[in-house]
Amino acid sequence: MYTKDQLKEHIEKLGVKPSDTLLVHSSMKALGEVEGGADTVLDAFSEYLAPGLLVLPTHTWSQINDSYKVFDVLKEPSCVGLLTNLFRERPGVMRSWHPTHSVAALGKDAGEFIQGEETLDTPCPRQGCYGKLYDRRAKVLFLGVTLNRNTIIHGVEEWAGVPGRHTEEYQFLQIRTPDGRLLDRPMKRHFFPLGDVSLNYVKLTEPFLHEGIAVQGKIGDAESILVEVAPMVELTLEFLKRNPDLFVDEDPIPKAWYC
Repeated sequence: MYTKDQLKEHIEKLGVKPSDTLLVHSSMKALGEVEGGADTVLDAFSEYLAPGLLVLPTHTWSQINDSYKVFDVLKEPSCVGLLTNLFRERPGVMRSWHPTHSVAALGKDAGEFIQGEETLDTPCPRQGCYGKLYDRRAKVLFLGVTLNRNTIIHGVEEWAGVPGRHTEEYQFLQIRTPDGRLLDRPMKRHFFPLGDVSLNYVKLTEPFLHEGIAVQGKIGDAESILVEVAPMVELTLEFLKRNPDLFVDEDPIPKAWYC
């Protein structure tokens, strides 16, 4: 059974610095037994990153739709895991107001980081939180999950103008703010006519490891990958210039592109 201090040691060993901005995609089950459970995991990350910024996705894309169209910032549960739901309710944590792809943040500049997403109209806009991760030279941790959870790559495809990644028409959603106001927010939604391209983001793992953009290790029992966001984005943009449809199939990325 892992203790909080052991988890902190694992986080440090993997290469996370206390001052980092860190986005965590997670599987609590993959960690194994932890003394104190999920709250201990969140305590370990929050305490270790106290000088930095801890970010978890709190997405709601799976339930927000034409008939259930109001995203309640304070109450709407996340659809991406246990840790994300516990984290968003913790004291001091601030949640962005994006109706389908919100994130929650704790630490340095959290308020500034989550601001403004209620003014944007696509899933992962460059001006939103996923773009800010690039600007902050952040890192992203895949804690017991693979790179098919790599939401930033949805953003990269969007920023690169890859066609067929979101709807042309708007879905008319609303945001219930923490002070009870209702904001109208027309949104374009992700749209994958050839299948969910995120399933094929795992093909980026080998190039990222080869280029030193990513490192592998374990936190608890969880096989994990830590990736630097800026070089990840830049290399992926280079790949998409070569083939905008790179992620519509499982074919590996040619080694000649990065070796």
